[in-house]
Amino acid sequence: MPFSSSYIISARRSALGRIGGLHRNRRIADLAAPVILAALEDAGLKPRDVDELIVGNASEGGNPARLISLAAGLPETVASHSIDRQCASGLDAIVSAVRLVEAGEADVVVAGGAESLSTAPWRVAKPKSLYQLPHFMRVEPVPDLTDDTTFEASELLPRRLGITRARQDVVAMQSHLKAEAARSARRFVGEIVPFRANAEEARDQSAVEPDLDDLEEMQPFAPPHGTLTPGNTSSLHDGAAFVVVVSERVWRERGAPGALRLISAAAQGVGPDNDGAAPIEAMRKLYNRLNGFKREEIDVVEMSESSAAQVIALSELLDVDLSKINPHGGAIARGHPLGAAGAVLVVRLFSTLVRARERAAQKYGVATLGAIGGLGLAALFEAVP
Repeated sequence: MPFSSSYIISARRSALGRIGGLHRNRRIADLAAPVILAALEDAGLKPRDVDELIVGNASEGGNPARLISLAAGLPETVASHSIDRQCASGLDAIVSAVRLVEAGEADVVVAGGAESLSTAPWRVAKPKSLYQLPHFMRVEPVPDLTDDTTFEASELLPRRLGITRARQDVVAMQSHLKAEAARSARRFVGEIVPFRANAEEARDQSAVEPDLDDLEEMQPFAPPHGTLTPGNTSSLHDGAAFVVVVSERVWRERGAPGALRLISAAAQGVGPDNDGAAPIEAMRKLYNRLNGFKREEIDVVEMSESSAAQVIALSELLDVDLSKINPHGGAIARGHPLGAAGAVLVVRLFSTLVRARERAAQKYGVATLGAIGGLGLAALFEAVP
């Protein structure tokens, strides 16, 4: 099939809720289906127009995309599959959808991520012998925080770069302040799909303004010299985020609306002693692919950071102005919905570059994040027309 351009013409997400909080009784299909239907409505498309659904997920097991597809009222003939690259799953799903459309194999693909950790199945590790008891396996956005050895790896990034606890706390505080300013300016209206008519459903549950003194008083995960704390790291949340990717033919039939176009994407693995730098190395690899592209033309970088140290490291190692990184708050403020986190980044880019009024002055944006196991994924998008 001939190569075809592809366009993201709509993007929606749920509010992000703490585990056992806002979405505590919503199973993954209940969380994802309303977001998909809202994205399709924004695009002026019907469920019958969808060729395929791709869902990033890290906790459900099996193929939750099929269940979500049926719950959203998509025809039974719609193909659906799930991707598990842990935290990078949602962004990976969107990149896969773009490539599917550009290969000429589909005209309309819905892609994104969904994570309902509040209702996800428990995983139990099989004992090594008949005389041992099974134990529950934890799901963490970073290595097991109860293991001193693995937490040393998480502390290596700030230690290697000399990033102090105080700097991390300040960046964490700024993330919350930016998220609150964005909410007050109604920047999330049209982005978040409220499931019920109340204020809680229209805002991220963890986006509350803390006090810097409170952040400074929090105990580090690895005392006495650790720098990572509950206040300057992101926490796991429930949430869903989806976009609608269409071919150039469908885009023009819809009147060529404002859209995002994927320019390039890159995935990169790193060693276990460099886990925190994975999204930075993925972004470095992305830069190396962009022959002739000027880095300074990138207007915004959306990063689902595991810690404030990652934000500071990205800024210093790749010479990115801190004001361009998560301009409306990052994962420290809104939470990290595991397999949906990367899709949230693309929805955020859509809101900033396409939906917002200042779109004419901002054209290029990067989404980047790391995944457990030392993997990073980064993607550069352009606002069109």
